[in-house]
Amino acid sequence: MLQGRTLWKLMEQRVDATPDALMMVDEDMRTLTFAEFWGEAERAAAGLCAAGVGAGQVVSWQLPTWIESLVLAAALNRLGVVQNPISPSCRESELAHITSQANSDLLVVPSVWEGFDYEQIATEVAQTGGLIRLLIADRALPQGDSATLEPLPQFFDDEPPPPAWIFYSAGRTGQPKGVRHSDATLIAAARSMAQRFGLIGRDRNALVGEVTQVNGILWLFASLQSGCSNILIDAFHPEGSIEVLSRESVTLAGSSTQYHQAYVAAQRSVLHPIFGDVRAFIGCGSPNAAELVEEVRALFDVPVLGGYGLTEAPMLTIADLCDSPSELAATDAKPAAGVEIRLVRADNSIVVDDSEGEFRVRAPQLMVGYLDEARTAEAFDDDGFFRTGDLGCMDERGNLRITGRVPEITLRPTKPISESPSSPPV
Repeated sequence: MLQGRTLWKLMEQRVDATPDALMMVDEDMRTLTFAEFWGEAERAAAGLCAAGVGAGQVVSWQLPTWIESLVLAAALNRLGVVQNPISPSCRESELAHITSQANSDLLVVPSVWEGFDYEQIATEVAQTGGLIRLLIADRALPQGDSATLEPLPQFFDDEPPPPAWIFYSAGRTGQPKGVRHSDATLIAAARSMAQRFGLIGRDRNALVGEVTQVNGILWLFASLQSGCSNILIDAFHPEGSIEVLSRESVTLAGSSTQYHQAYVAAQRSVLHPIFGDVRAFIGCGSPNAAELVEEVRALFDVPVLGGYGLTEAPMLTIADLCDSPSELAATDAKPAAGVEIRLVRADNSIVVDDSEGEFRVRAPQLMVGYLDEARTAEAFDDDGFFRTGDLGCMDERGNLRITGRVPEITLRPTKPISESPSSPPV
């Protein structure tokens, strides 16, 4: 497992370790090795730099799960840009709010995707915002000479990398909240995921959710750490997408209940195995759907590995291949390495038995803070624990189980690994 402290350092280490190994493949059978990915990212960084994109700027990008989306993420990291991935499901009002609050310098969108005119909406937002520039990227990015790039900034070992990412956590009320992460926080979350899932170089993960979600970006980090590859599906359509995953010998079929249900339905319709190399299904609902977990075990002879996390703190709990079937079916898994979880009652007393309380956490994958600093102060208690807003309990084996929400809390757990009662299906 590689230990680089930034995304770009992980890329350099991975290219040194396995340059010719497959990093990603898409539905059209386009592929990139780790070395090719590094080269594409450098050329894109040089092209963006020539267009005036540089360190300290904020670049918002609203792209599907394309190879170019991950290349763009790496290129922006190379330039020292603060990047803001935005869900393709966001429309004009949300897009305007996000780019305004993030103070975006550049907005990157496709022209049209899945029948929706992103260019038109982005143009209206850019014109209203005044200062924001617009780049239309249809599976292509600016190109330049990588020799023109400035050297990377150096960080001392005891100096945390600066915030480099802004994700948005949409609550039940009010506008979405900007969540700031650094490479270090995402690396910590990805490492926990890679360790619990036992990622190795031959693994092929189904990247079927939105790459703009924090858990989508974590697969970029996990791929660089472990050497595994990703199968990119830009829009999930059961028949065609399952055929692609089968063709590419998926080993980790993700990433939430709705996809697993599609896989189960497809397997029931044929006599041959649709995923001959699969070793686990990643992600599940909360509370876990015991019937679905049992169906997957019966049809594919593999476990469903769920867990719990939030945009503010991804991968807090993650199921392990060694967990019992009852644990996998009925709980939201055990805390990841380095995660401290405290259950607190409404009267602020700490739960020491198996009764219900609010989950509060301290963890290396915890966000740097909100864009709105006032919200940051409100989100932590006096001991520095983050108030998740989720209620639950913990059993004698350390497994968490989500049971509900604290009233008036508006955080939304991230979707691919676990959907808490407050989050909609993917």
